Amino acid sequence: MFEILMYLFESYFDAGSYPEPDKLSRKLSAAGFEEEEISDALTWLSALQQQTPAAYPADLHHAGIRHFAELEKQRIGDEARQFLIFAEQQRMISAIEREMIIDRAVALQYEYLGLDKLKLIMLMVLWNRHQDLDPLLVEELLSPIQSTQLH
Repeated sequence: MFEILMYLFESYFDAGSYPEPDKLSRKLSAAGFEEEEISDALTWLSALQQQTPAAYPADLHHAGIRHFAELEKQRIGDEARQFLIFAEQQRMISAIEREMIIDRAVALQYEYLGLDKLKLIMLMVLWNRHQDLDPLLVEELLSPIQSTQLH
C-alpha cells in the first residue's frame, strides 16, 4: 500500500489532491497495482479524508509529553515515535496533526511501522489537510532513512 501512497503523492501533489475513488481505482489499476492493494489504499484514504478539523479540538494545549498506548507502541516503531515527537517539538506538526498521524499509522495494522513509512503517512496527513507544505519539510519526509540518521 505504501507504493500506492507514494505514487499518489508523486503523481498528484502539484494538482493539490487526487481523483475521486472510482477514477483513482481505474488509474491505479492501469498503473499496475493489485486490486486488493488498491482496495486497502482507498479504504485508508477514505478514513484519512474523514479526519476533518471538526473531528478534533481546535487546539491541544499541553505542557507534558505524550505517552503512547501499548497498541501504538506495537504498531509504531521506536525510531518512528521519536521522530513524531521531534517533529512536534520542532513545530513541523501540531499536536492535533500528531494525533491524526498516529490514528492513520495504527489503522494500518502493521507490526512495528518504521520511520520511512511513518514519514510517508505524515506527508499524506499534511497533504490531506491542504496545507502549503514547506519544501524542506517535504524533502525531509521523502528522504531515505539513512540520511536522517546522519543528523
